[in-house]
Amino acid sequence: MSDVDKNIIGIDIGGTKCAVILGVYGNEIHILDRISFLTQTEKGPDYTLTRIIETIEEIVHKHELKMKDIFSIGISCGGPLDSDKGVILSPPNLPGWDNIEIVDILKKRFGVPVKIQNDANACALVEWKFGAARGYSNVVFLTFGTGMGAGMILNGQLYNGTSDMAGEIGHVRLAEYGPVGYAKTGSFEGFCSGGGIAQLARMKVLEKIQAGEEVSFCNDIKELNNINAKMVFDAAKEGDKLAIEICDITGAHLGKGLSIIIDIINPEIIVIGSIFVRAKDLLWPKAVEVIEKETLWTSSRVCKVVPAGLGEQIGDYAALGVASIV
Repeated sequence: MSDVDKNIIGIDIGGTKCAVILGVYGNEIHILDRISFLTQTEKGPDYTLTRIIETIEEIVHKHELKMKDIFSIGISCGGPLDSDKGVILSPPNLPGWDNIEIVDILKKRFGVPVKIQNDANACALVEWKFGAARGYSNVVFLTFGTGMGAGMILNGQLYNGTSDMAGEIGHVRLAEYGPVGYAKTGSFEGFCSGGGIAQLARMKVLEKIQAGEEVSFCNDIKELNNINAKMVFDAAKEGDKLAIEICDITGAHLGKGLSIIIDIINPEIIVIGSIFVRAKDLLWPKAVEVIEKETLWTSSRVCKVVPAGLGEQIGDYAALGVASIV
């Protein structure tokens, strides 16, 4: 079988939704089809595992393939997990998923090689092999989505750490007070994630409403819980001063987090996904100010920061990317 003929399956497991992706890879990687469904964590892991198996069978049959035509299966899932043993270890967004031996389950069911990686590591791998970081040896990928995590390619190899926990940059505290993320007030994830930005916005909007001031994207305390990051970005693009202030706060803390990474890791390139892909213009000016002030010049001058080259579909590509390295 030649490289261009390698059919692969990716499984992207999230706390809200899961997706099964059929792809093909050689020198490039391409998505052929995708089927998603709600995770429904309240029903436990057995329900989702059954849906994953059924969806793999569905997508293979839909394209008139057989499992012998599938080269490998790759799984991208939030940690903690053990990538060597293929076990999911109680991720906070997947309650009840305790010591789930998902790799063995799928190997026994389908008879093809199966590999699993932390979602941030999976994104780092696929951006390094096929995306914005292709050709670089020292790469950091930041998720910047529902949460904040990092995957690292160091000296041309994926770095997992001693217990598969390398790259949990979202847990680093950037301020004594601030939004809560990764169970820590003022963390990198608190300031730089979808949920964290929403928390920050609710706090700032509440201040304005209590002071009798109007806010273009929320004027009623009863609507505070409806605020999300997209609303803030949309309002900032329309010139709303409070929304711009929130973006500046997020951008400044992004700069702080990036400065730590640049000084410690000394990467050639930092690739940032999800929210940064959509909102770079709103966040980057303040981030640059902080980076220029905080980092060692000899490190920052050799590092560039770019949005994910694989765009909004990076989660799908990431799962396929894990399959491509089996």
